[in-house]
Amino acid sequence: QVQLVESGGGLVQAGGSLRLSCSASGSIFSLPDMAWYRQAAGGQRDLVASITVGGITNYADSVKGRFAITRDSAKNTIYLQMNSLKPEDTAVYYCNTKWGTYSWGQGTQVTVSS
Repeated sequence: QVQLVESGGGLVQAGGSLRLSCSASGSIFSLPDMAWYRQAAGGQRDLVASITVGGITNYADSVKGRFAITRDSAKNTIYLQMNSLKPEDTAVYYCNTKWGTYSWGQGTQVTVSS
């Protein structure tokens, strides 16, 4: 079983930056294609960014040009660099495989004030 732990969230003013981390541990040799998701209060969980094993990235239109997903395969860790944050980016952020196949972690709260 794989455990995912997200960290790095916090309160930031609009225009600011945050870097999220997601560490995977447990019965895992290497991470497959991975993704960051977010869920705003009362909303559904949406995919924000994904990265393949080979490093190919894809982004939701709402974050394109502002967010960057990277991975450190040696550390089984995924990152999300978030720049030019907007109040609408406020949500709990989660990582998982591109298909959401692992058990979900607790997420990390990102709050962007206007």
